[in-house]
Amino acid sequence: MRFEFFVAARYLKAKRRQAVVGVVTAISVAGVTAGVAALIIALSITSGMQRDLEDKLVESSAHVQLMRVNKDGIRDWRPLVARLRALPHVVAASPAIYEQVMVSYKARAGYALVGGILPDTEKTVSSLFSTATPGALEALEPQNTATPGAISDPPIVLGRDLAESIGASVGDTVTVASPQGDLIPMLGVVPTFKRFRLAGTYHSGFFQYDSEMGFMRLADAQRLYDEPDLVTVISFKVDNLSRAPEIAKEIEQAAGPGFMTDNWMEQNRELFRALRLEQVVTFIVIGLIVIVAALNILIALTMMVMEKTRDIAVLMSFGVEPGQVQRIFLMQGFLISVVGTALGLVLGYVASWAGGYYRIPLSPDLYSIDTLPFAPRAIHGVIVAAASIGVSLLATLYPSIAAARVLPAEALRYE
Repeated sequence: MRFEFFVAARYLKAKRRQAVVGVVTAISVAGVTAGVAALIIALSITSGMQRDLEDKLVESSAHVQLMRVNKDGIRDWRPLVARLRALPHVVAASPAIYEQVMVSYKARAGYALVGGILPDTEKTVSSLFSTATPGALEALEPQNTATPGAISDPPIVLGRDLAESIGASVGDTVTVASPQGDLIPMLGVVPTFKRFRLAGTYHSGFFQYDSEMGFMRLADAQRLYDEPDLVTVISFKVDNLSRAPEIAKEIEQAAGPGFMTDNWMEQNRELFRALRLEQVVTFIVIGLIVIVAALNILIALTMMVMEKTRDIAVLMSFGVEPGQVQRIFLMQGFLISVVGTALGLVLGYVASWAGGYYRIPLSPDLYSIDTLPFAPRAIHGVIVAAASIGVSLLATLYPSIAAARVLPAEALRYE
């Protein structure tokens, strides 16, 4: 065992005449522990938030969307979909028509973006219906027409939060009002009202989708929006999410002039940028706890130098060099920071695991997700440990230099 480490460890374990030094040392360890644990938990939450939002967005929406530049819809879409589906990196393609409508049940109403889809192709580009109630997707099949004596209203599937907000349950009849109505003299454009049977609901956990979206059959939507044999968007699933912008450009070029594309990264760029900024700000703000703990280390070592002045003088009189004395107190600060950091890492990762296991509920209308996510990562532990130990070592420079400057003759003059 090296001499400096041996003496530093003995100083930390030895009983002191001044109990306050031991108390300040214990507070320093506790401060480092609390700061490191708080950083690990905070970074785990921000990473979990980003991961969950990204997963839900990717699963619930298409990776790439193709639209007309002038927003007049895509005609002759069948051969276009077949041609683009054969492009490299394109896994699946699905046509749809979307329109902002009002959905009402009795005296309650809500606005929603309702899309007309083909279920067989839609489920290949989005897993939104994997959380739907049993039979919801089957109800939207084109061949699922009403039989004699059955309910003649066409089916519609709404997000669970939207259905709850208007008070509708599965099987109820809701009214959908489309702004694409008929032009009547003296009245202008009168919205089109049509009744639909609520065939099911879905719950993706992403509030934007669960409270503001719905789906019906493509043919029903085209009749409702008065757009026969027309779609407004073609959605694509690609084989490489990170290359979605490049693949989108290839799809746009293959589609020809008059088309434009959008991808999941561009749609949510500001959201993920805000999350990354939040992670940096969280690290800086909570890192102040570690800085306060480092100041406690500085105070504890300064007081220890004052208490051990005679011991330092004796060591120097026996031939211990000033550099060795400096390393003794540097080692003390290093031991305090390592112990506090190790305890903080253990506490932080255990708390993150417990938070993920017990699934702390959140208000989805505020946070877009319904549970508090935790995603602890090993790299966070490395970064936090390096920052914690580095700051703590900086705090030990002054007391260690002061210890190395002790003059043996002056310190032992009155002993």
